[in-house]
Amino acid sequence: MVQHSISTLKRLVLDGRLEACVHGQIETLTRKETREGKPFFEMTLSDAEGRMVLRAWNDGPAFALCEGLSTGAFIEVCGEFTHGAAYGLESRRWHCRELQAGERESLLGGPSELREKQAADFACIMAAAGSIGDPRLQALTRLFFQEYGERFRRAAAARTVHHARRGGLVEHVAQMVRAAEAIAVVYPMLNRDLLVTGVLFHDAGKLWENAMPADGFQMPFDERGELLGHITIGIELLNALWRKLLASEQSSGWTQLKPSSEDVRLHLLHLIAAHHGELQFGSPIPPKTPEAWALHYIDNLDAKMEIISAGYTTSKHLAPRIQERAWPLPGNLVTPLPRFAPNPTAL
Repeated sequence: MVQHSISTLKRLVLDGRLEACVHGQIETLTRKETREGKPFFEMTLSDAEGRMVLRAWNDGPAFALCEGLSTGAFIEVCGEFTHGAAYGLESRRWHCRELQAGERESLLGGPSELREKQAADFACIMAAAGSIGDPRLQALTRLFFQEYGERFRRAAAARTVHHARRGGLVEHVAQMVRAAEAIAVVYPMLNRDLLVTGVLFHDAGKLWENAMPADGFQMPFDERGELLGHITIGIELLNALWRKLLASEQSSGWTQLKPSSEDVRLHLLHLIAAHHGELQFGSPIPPKTPEAWALHYIDNLDAKMEIISAGYTTSKHLAPRIQERAWPLPGNLVTPLPRFAPNPTAL
């Protein structure tokens, strides 16, 4: 059987059945019972790009295997996969085995295309950080990546909904950087240095709220993330880094800079605090500066574009050019209009 990633498998089974294998790490494994009292196992399997849920019914070959498995195990699952109305991607009868060391390392590295994309995205982020003109903001970003760069590269941008995968935060931030740099050209009133730094730091708290371990795809629940949330953690992190910078020798030349260092710190804190846009969505304060509004809309736009893009590849077709709604978008997806392609013979 051909081996596919979870996201590829979801796309391929939308309109039919497919015999295939998939490699992943067991995120959750729970023994449950049907309404008739028959036991079954429910397993969440994750890889570098996504996750899927499988059920091992008591009359299937996987049921006995699941009794010997545990969360965190790396396995290969093979079987016939379909797209069901109730559960999405599913397989009634499947079997599995644990991965060997080489297979596990290959899985953790992710598909080559994804590795290349995330490497290019991280290079984009570092280039943007290096282009910041304000020496205080550039020093802040340099210190952040020195201390937390590896953790940043592993983190997800969310637990669900958008960029909810290992390295997803890098993809999200890089795309936001590209948008911010383009928008700063269109709207000269924007402080480009402040906006780009805000993009780099707006989700820094997710290094704890959506942390990924070095050796797996399981996103653990973090007590700090649960008690404070990524906005509060981001504010705390920025203040801690700022205090460290002020205690360093390089800050001695900042006293005469305009705007003042304290004003720069306060405006950057506001970007982190306000980036969700509204109190009902978790921001303690609504945006009150041009950069805060721009950051909020850039963040929201990239999240929505990711949801739509993933929806086109995984949601069920309801009719020609119409697909099921991708949560939390309010309506069904409709195939976008292709770009105009002039016919050379008609010119």
